[in-house]
Amino acid sequence: MNVSLQQLKVFVAVARERSFTRAAREFDLTQSAVSRCVRELEDAVELKLFDRTTRQVELTHAGASLERRIGRLLDEIELTLREERAAYDGHTGVVVLASNPVLSSSWVAQGLARCASAFPELIVSVKDQAQSNVLASVEQGEVDFGVVSVAEPLHADQLHAQVVFTTPLHVVMPPAHPLARHAGVAWSALQEWALVTLNADAGMRAALELAFGAHGMKGRPVQELGHVAAVSRMVELGIGIGVLPVGGHWPAPAAPLVSRPLIPEMNLTTLLVHRRNRSLRPNAAAAWAQFAALADPLPVSPSDIPHKELHDGN
Repeated sequence: MNVSLQQLKVFVAVARERSFTRAAREFDLTQSAVSRCVRELEDAVELKLFDRTTRQVELTHAGASLERRIGRLLDEIELTLREERAAYDGHTGVVVLASNPVLSSSWVAQGLARCASAFPELIVSVKDQAQSNVLASVEQGEVDFGVVSVAEPLHADQLHAQVVFTTPLHVVMPPAHPLARHAGVAWSALQEWALVTLNADAGMRAALELAFGAHGMKGRPVQELGHVAAVSRMVELGIGIGVLPVGGHWPAPAAPLVSRPLIPEMNLTTLLVHRRNRSLRPNAAAAWAQFAALADPLPVSPSDIPHKELHDGN
């Protein structure tokens, strides 16, 4: 049996209107096209559906039974398609993004607030993951998009990335610390101090390995922790000095501490990423746009993130 959705819709319209002419107007078809559509349906189901006279069209018993059942099915199909369309129009449904836990507590939270204000019925769910897992989740389609922070350009053929902000690395210490007397601190000056920083979940490990390698500090022991508050507490207790991204989009170090930029400058660049060859669903694209609206002015392309030529400053 070969029956099309169009044939069923036309049949229901003729049954409702009791007229081939009025049904033809509804579908912007000719009367002969509607008659042919009904005839083909009757042939397919091997039932006579209408009694036709020169003055009127009446349903047969089989036609009346079929019209009741098909009408309900078409209403259900229409409702299902309307609900699915609504779930993809950017205003409803569920969007999942992955982010490292540090950014989830700061910049990502701002993005969530924007989404909630713009689209009250849209649910944006955050998966806290280590940075390497964020990229894997995006590549494998487990999440709609992700947020990562990198020290070098992101080389991943399967990913599209958009820069949202860059944050310089600072040394964080008590105000009385000897390094606090300087406006900026050379990387080599960290050699004699115990260091505390964020772990690989936040993308810091790669940045420090790059900087330490450039200054002959390779293999330098570093205490790694999961949150800025934990690093700050270690520094407050004198366990070491901190190395952290310091800027408006990252959690700030604890108030008693001071920070100084490391020289030469080393930045963490935060990116929104999604699969390159897979379009975002409309509701995910709407959420992405809300996060992208929080970008710093005039962001650069990911390919323009420079490889820093690191050398000691004064």
